[in-house]
This record gives sequence, C-alpha cells and structure tokens, in this order.
Amino acid sequence: MEITTSVTVAIAIIALWIGVHINRRVAFLHTYNIPPAVTGGLLISALVAVIEATTEREIRFDLQLRDLLLIAFFSTIGLSARLRQMLEGGKALAIMLGFAVALLLFQNLTGTLMALIAGESPLLGLIGGSVSLAGGHGTAITWGQLFEEHFGLTNASSMGMTFATAGLIMGGLIGGPVGAWLIRRHNLHSAEQASELQHIESGSKVTYIIELNSVLTAVLLIALCFALGATMYGWLSGVGIRLPAFLTAMFLGIALTNGLELFGVDIDHRPIQLVGDLSLQLFLGMSLISLPLLSLQGAFGLISLVMLMQAIVITLLTVYVVFPVLGRNYDAACISSGFIGMGLGATPIGIANMNALTNRFGPSPKAYLVIPLLGAFFIDIANATLVQMLLSLDMFQR
Repeated sequence: MEITTSVTVAIAIIALWIGVHINRRVAFLHTYNIPPAVTGGLLISALVAVIEATTEREIRFDLQLRDLLLIAFFSTIGLSARLRQMLEGGKALAIMLGFAVALLLFQNLTGTLMALIAGESPLLGLIGGSVSLAGGHGTAITWGQLFEEHFGLTNASSMGMTFATAGLIMGGLIGGPVGAWLIRRHNLHSAEQASELQHIESGSKVTYIIELNSVLTAVLLIALCFALGATMYGWLSGVGIRLPAFLTAMFLGIALTNGLELFGVDIDHRPIQLVGDLSLQLFLGMSLISLPLLSLQGAFGLISLVMLMQAIVITLLTVYVVFPVLGRNYDAACISSGFIGMGLGATPIGIANMNALTNRFGPSPKAYLVIPLLGAFFIDIANATLVQMLLSLDMFQR
C-alpha cells in the first residue's frame, strides 16, 4: 500500500501534534527532553506495524518531500551561521572527529564481543556495530549485501536494517535525557541570545507578529540556497566529489549570510529560524512514522542485548570523555546530545535531540554546525575506512 505525499505530510503533522501533547502531559517525557517527533512518530509507526501484521499488507510512505525539507532546514542553518561561530566550531569539529573514530572502534569491538559470546559470526558484530548504528540504513544495506555475497552471512541486510531501526529509536530516547542531565547537573546556560519573533501577550494568549516582507526575504534566501546548492552539487558530482545535497545548500547559506553582512545588508533571522524549525519538525515526523518496526521482531533478544551494551558504551564515552574535553559548557552538552543521537541512529536524530534542548534551554549555534558536518560527511568516510581495515583481519575472514 503506497501512501501519497500529501497523506504522508498530514500523518506526520498528526504525529507531531500527538507528540507535543503527550510530552506536555507526561512529566518524564517533558523533564528528560524526549523529542515530540520521537514520541508521536513511534506511536504512529507502531500503529502502522499493527496494521501490517493484521492485514499482511506492506505500507510504504512517499518520502520525496522529506529530502527537500532536510535541504530547507540545513539552508536555514547556513543562513544563521556567523563567521565567529564557524571559527569556534572548527576546533570542536576537529575534536569530535577524533571522538567519532573512537566511537566507531568501540561500537565494532562491542558488537563483535557480543556476537562471539552469542556464538554468532564476528561479521554480525560489525553489522551490530558501526555499520548499522553510525552508518544508518543506507550503509547497513550496502555492507549487508556485501556480507551476504562475499562472506556467506545470511540475512545480513535484514539484520542491518533491524539494528539501524533500533539505533534510531535508542538514539532518540537517550540523547535528550543525557543532554538535559548534563545541563542541570552543571547548571549550564546558553551564551547566545534567542532570536524570538515579536509577539503580544494577553493573559494566556500569545499572538506572534510576522512581517510579510521578512518572510518573503527568508523564502528568497532559502530558494537561492536550493538553486545554487543544487548547481554546486551537480558540479562537484561531475568532478567525482560526492557530498550530501543538504551540505552544499548549507555551505551556500553560510556564504550568503556572511557575504550580505560584509556588505552591510541587514537580515531578519527570526523568520529564517521559523522556516527551519517547521522544516525540521516535518522532516522528523515523516522519518519516524515510516520506521519499519516489524523488522525488529525477528531477533528481539539479541538486538536488545547488543543495543543495551552499545547505549552504555556511547553514554559513558560521551559523559566522561566528550563532554569534559569540549569544555563542560552549554555547547558541549548540546553537542553531546547530538553525538549520541548521531552515533546510535542518524544525523537527523542528533539534530532532533539538540532541538529539544535548545527549544527549552536556549540556542547553541556551534552544535548545529558541528554535528551536521560530522554526521553528514566525516563520519561516513571514517566508518568505511575502518570497516575495510577490520575486514582484512583474520578473524573476519573465517
């Protein structure tokens, strides 16, 4: 059963609405900053799984619009980036790249040990390690097919998809609470001033004032990021350089906003932030309602055990190594939250974790530069290189 784009968007909005209202009423979810998209999206995806199981019909959502929403969101990230923040983020990015490599090593070590204890092939440990967790669904499918064809590991692709799905869920459930705990434990505060829309408060009612010209300017700038970013993406692809489309749009946004600032052109960033928030929430809603939860039922015991150990490993690494080295400040807490979401699930889950924190505790521009760059580009290269090196070892050749 194919769900059209318009219906997919409507269901995603419903999931977000459900998630927001449940989080307001359930103290645990609100206190520990579980993203509303995770709360509502998991409920909808669970309902979809029940329908699939009872009707024996596969439900698939049309997600073409989702990719455009991701490009729109990262365009707004680029348009909100100042040169000073970029320079500060460069040092943090270099540090986080080193931690990302360490995480990949620990994930594969943990997965391999758990596989050997369970009497399974050590190759399954790689599937339950960085291949599916830091790599995500796309990497899991690619390596899973290779393991099936060249190493004879049956069902490697389906196991990879299952681990990747479990990682998305775990990353969304752990990252926010860990970040919120770090912020409260160390009494941290944002050093940036929140860019709030003008509003009028009357009792319990809040009316926001949005100027049409500012909104049109925001839409124009985002459209330029789309168009110029697509042009840059095509040119880079032509010379053999592969970058995610949303990354080129973000680079164009950075160039535009800093170029306009250099020439003294004043930009109202509040409508840009509004468009970015809306794009991100819709993207997350569409991503989470389409999670294939039925894939988790095949090997629930082994998956649960491996994911528990992986969650413990990344949490300990984040709390006792990543957060202190980054400076024990507010940005470090937000980056730590995003690191957990990205390391267990995917970059959008890391962004969702950080979004839940910044909406409550204040902005962190540095985090929104470091985690997307790390997750979209650097970690994939490091992951592919490390997996190739591990496969050359004797224990994985047997």
